[in-house]
Amino acid sequence: MRHTEAELAQVLHTGPFHLALRTALSVRGLPLQRVQHHLAHRGVKVGVTSLSYWQQGARRPQRAESLRAVKALEEVLELPGNSLLRLLGSGSTRPEADRPAARSYRSLMESSGAVERLLAAMGSPVDGGLHTVGHHERVRIGPGRELRQRDSQHVVRAHRDDIDRYLAVHRGDPGCDPARVTVTAGENCRTGRVRWDRATGVLVAELLFDTRLRAGDTYLFGYGFDDGTGGPSGEYVRGFSFGGGQYVLQVAFDEAALPVRCRRFAQVSAGAPRGARTDLTLTGRHRTVHLVEQGVRPGLVGIDWDWE
Repeated sequence: MRHTEAELAQVLHTGPFHLALRTALSVRGLPLQRVQHHLAHRGVKVGVTSLSYWQQGARRPQRAESLRAVKALEEVLELPGNSLLRLLGSGSTRPEADRPAARSYRSLMESSGAVERLLAAMGSPVDGGLHTVGHHERVRIGPGRELRQRDSQHVVRAHRDDIDRYLAVHRGDPGCDPARVTVTAGENCRTGRVRWDRATGVLVAELLFDTRLRAGDTYLFGYGFDDGTGGPSGEYVRGFSFGGGQYVLQVAFDEAALPVRCRRFAQVSAGAPRGARTDLTLTGRHRTVHLVEQGVRPGLVGIDWDWE
């Protein structure tokens, strides 16, 4: 979506940096390859991948050469002097490298109290030292309209040293029995501890990596949950504490249980109204709908559907 000059002026004032950069690129209509070309003419070398990470919030320019590139970006994008640099603060090194802005889990999910208790029982903070770079999630709805299964292919980046695990959260539909939900560890990880709260249908699974990450490292792994214990499902929602990265959600319906209408939506928090609604059309043969969210913002994204 193309932004306006007024939106650009506002976000240059309020930040954050990655959103200001993304908005400026949109307003100027410049693809990253052209931006890289203009920077090179000014004697500044920066990769398209780095520019992409900066605008997504997955990385933050901090080194001297990166800050020089940001200064040149202000010229290329015809922005006021220091308008982007100001949003980076002093540019000094932070103890947690490349950590994007975060929202608390409690502000996102109605069942956050149960999640926080389970995380505390496992001796882990809500912020596990990781944020999402890319996440492709597949959800399958069974013939009884129940959430049957969900599988994830997940790419994360560490913003602290010595990270060797990820805590995956599953929240079942009303009636879900988390004690009967099965956790499956896919490539590059294995299942550790699993804890659940029966009253809320929440389950937290520890996925242990095959290596220990340092700040800035990326890691790709797969995992899934087999459920089928809850009542009829009417939506699937994913909460993001950190911004940046790409999220793809695909929902597949059994041919015996097809909805009459599907929509994507976004929310700031669980109690906020749903916005960004768009109707989605089921594919004929595979009976799926999907959404693609580029540069995720902290909050909630999902798909809901009507059975009648």
